[in-house]
Amino acid sequence: VKICAETGTDYCDLTGEVQWIRKMVDTYEDKAKASGARIVHCCGFDSIPSDMGVWFLQEKAAETLGAPCQDVRMRVKIAKGEFSGGTVASMMNIAKEAAADPKLRKELANPFSICPPEHRSKTRQPSQKGAEFDNDFGVWLAPFVMGAINTRIVHRSNALQNARYGKEFTYDEAMMTGRGVKGRLAAYGITGALGGFFTASAFKPTRWVVEKFVPKPGEGPSPEAQKNGFYDLRFVGKTTDGKIIKTKVTGDRDPGYGSTGKMLGEAGMSLAFDVPAEKQGGFWTPSSLLDGKLYERLTSKAGLTFEVLETS
Repeated sequence: VKICAETGTDYCDLTGEVQWIRKMVDTYEDKAKASGARIVHCCGFDSIPSDMGVWFLQEKAAETLGAPCQDVRMRVKIAKGEFSGGTVASMMNIAKEAAADPKLRKELANPFSICPPEHRSKTRQPSQKGAEFDNDFGVWLAPFVMGAINTRIVHRSNALQNARYGKEFTYDEAMMTGRGVKGRLAAYGITGALGGFFTASAFKPTRWVVEKFVPKPGEGPSPEAQKNGFYDLRFVGKTTDGKIIKTKVTGDRDPGYGSTGKMLGEAGMSLAFDVPAEKQGGFWTPSSLLDGKLYERLTSKAGLTFEVLETS
């Protein structure tokens, strides 16, 4: 990031660590603006499906409802894939650092942590921290582990587009676990498992135990598992006057490897060939810089689909 910002070289990556992104923005944004380098973090499963999913929903809301949706929720209907050792190591490192640093814990809890300082909202942001029932889709929900980074990217996209989604825009993410008693039990089970993982990862004695059972950095799903994976994400948006639009985004490979590799490749191609020369340097997000051009690449070359399900 340092070299690209200094030399005016465009850059994209697939990091999902919000505290590191904050550090990069604070340290190198002025240099990137001066050199013309366009820096785009989070061009993998976190956070292109979420970021471009909201972009797509808002495009369609403007067309069909005549206004942007001030409130958007993303729900993971299904995601078939395996965690990589690198992703697990990153999650454990965040838990370790947060346990030792109250300032970092406060930053990680801030939904606008990577937005420009002037972009804030008076509306309390939703945050899925436990099991609850979702009336929009009629299912039980559990926290989605990638929501912590995806929500920050979506809010930064809104900020970089001059609050295109609204100054009081709200957004959150969660996992669908099903209906009835089975769905409820699954929601509580996932909530407990995630809480246990992060608590155990925060302290050295229990972290050592966790490391014995999780994938190591460099380990991940087989090529066959990557090919057979897929995901289905559902979005619901609501305008200030109560109009509703529901959309979905799907990907045809393992989220963390098969689909992420294709998304990152197309983000790089879009940076190289699609961005107008006059687009200023700085730290962008996928949708705020690459928007429709990236959408075309994702749907034609990266195995993603975007679809409107209903409006009312």
